[in-house]
Amino acid sequence: MYFPRSCDTFVVLPPFTKNNTVIFGKNSDRPQNEVQEVIFVKDRIRESTLRCTYITISESSEPINDVILSKPAWMWGAEMGANSKSVAIGNEAVWTNNNEGEGDARQKRLLGMDLVRLGLERGNTAEEALDVITSLLEKYGQGGPCSEFDDSHFYHNSYLIADPKEAWVLETSGKLWAAERIETGYRNISNGLTIKSKIDKHSENLFEIAEKMGVWDGKGKFDFTSAFSSGGDEKRQAEGERLLSELSANKTFDVRDMFKVLRHKDSCICRSVDDTFPTQGSQVSSISSEGMSVHWFTATPDPSVSYFKPFVFTPNAVISPHTVSPKKPNREHQLYALHMKHVLAAKDEKITKVLQEIEQGCLNEIEELIHHNDKDKSLKGVDDLFKNCVETEVKLYG
Repeated sequence: MYFPRSCDTFVVLPPFTKNNTVIFGKNSDRPQNEVQEVIFVKDRIRESTLRCTYITISESSEPINDVILSKPAWMWGAEMGANSKSVAIGNEAVWTNNNEGEGDARQKRLLGMDLVRLGLERGNTAEEALDVITSLLEKYGQGGPCSEFDDSHFYHNSYLIADPKEAWVLETSGKLWAAERIETGYRNISNGLTIKSKIDKHSENLFEIAEKMGVWDGKGKFDFTSAFSSGGDEKRQAEGERLLSELSANKTFDVRDMFKVLRHKDSCICRSVDDTFPTQGSQVSSISSEGMSVHWFTATPDPSVSYFKPFVFTPNAVISPHTVSPKKPNREHQLYALHMKHVLAAKDEKITKVLQEIEQGCLNEIEELIHHNDKDKSLKGVDDLFKNCVETEVKLYG
């Protein structure tokens, strides 16, 4: 088993943000050449059971939320995404000392990415999504190869879940878990356990089980990280926290600032396409309870040479087929293939400049819509915003 060197998820909440929004961001770093698609799932038909990546589970009796997902094309689950109720979720690989029996991540159970998608489909708030994930984790467990072609790539998971009012960090070790509520400020996670003694929710009998396992002596405050962690990327965790601190210092943190964080190369938060574990997709969400929530996706590797394209949930929202992967043997969707050809060939930098200008234009347009503070009026004309941005990019590459 090897430890990937990256993957980072961030959230900044009021009063550190502009316009009283919650800003969520994630870079999804995956094996080289693994295609990450962006799909929009609307009005999914409910069956009696649901086939996830490896196992079949009981279907929910509750309504299924529409979701937009950035996901490895080969699996059912997603690295990150958002739902029509303004909930966003991203997950991270973590490694713990609980690796036997129910903690054996080699066994095919629910992938952490399956749980991301299930949380979005079934949760109407961040806390509801947390409860969905943890109940399914306790029932079915987590595990299975997290790469299509490498059976040695497996792990436990942590999550950052955000809605317009709050965020939750959820960290797991097998079927055991702890969660921390974040009501203000900023928070990030990066491939390691971070929850210490501030535990706002936890799995049943967590403390007793930890003591029985010999990872806690039963004295003093219980520390989830000290009890279960077997290592993480503390340097990148610290760098991410530093960036959030610096960029939110003036309390006007916005989408542009999260773009900067996700594009930061020196910290290794952003990883190039030639890296062994490159950034295969990125998401930034501006989540609002009063106005319009906007979800930005690259649908292409390395955000420093990609541009973010906005998506808004509307009754008639659509996305482009150019970000949806075909089936095997070649999973490259058209936007991915064109982008990679452009990046690897180091082609005309004018295209990159034009894409940056388009991104800036989209940011200005969205800000103008939000400024008018008329949600019903704002939703008109944005049904196909993501689709139009993707197709403009395809034409530029062509």
